[in-house]
Amino acid sequence: MLNIVLFGPPGAGKGTQAEKIIEKYDLIHLSTGDILRSELAGKTKLGLQAKKYMDKGELVPDKVVISMIETKIDQNPDANGFIFDGFPRTTAQAKALDELMSKKTIHIKAMIMLSVDHEELVSRLLNRGKIAGRSDDQDMAIIENRIKVYNTETAPLIDYYNMQGKYRYVSGMGTLEEIFKRICETIGDL
Repeated sequence: MLNIVLFGPPGAGKGTQAEKIIEKYDLIHLSTGDILRSELAGKTKLGLQAKKYMDKGELVPDKVVISMIETKIDQNPDANGFIFDGFPRTTAQAKALDELMSKKTIHIKAMIMLSVDHEELVSRLLNRGKIAGRSDDQDMAIIENRIKVYNTETAPLIDYYNMQGKYRYVSGMGTLEEIFKRICETIGDL
């Protein structure tokens, strides 16, 4: 089973590349961002709870996110694998995911890190904000806070997965096709 954590800062292209990976490798996409946005649109209790954090560019509490992930895994018992996009975001979440996966007798094969320059991230997020109408991608203060939160709270996951021998670096700069080719080469080496 091919279980991959697709990792990188906001605007690195995780969602875009995840779609291509899903199609090629027939994986189930577990994007906490998409799940949360769906909950927001439906104005569910979970969505309203998450909105308070997302509006400030903060992370949604682990307990909420982890229970969502478990539900999605349980709903897909015959999957070829899962691609985790936007999760885990903290070492505590990574440990909880490892425990959850172990309980289900599956494991993460690799964490693929998409690396993108700061200026490019900001440009991509502002552009996405205009195209998709996402309010969190139209406010520079929120964008900068999201990148700061990533650098302080999320980037330490590199060390976590590197210690397990699962960390893989991929340049997220260039065309979509160039980036996807690099990702496929990395997956091929697993």
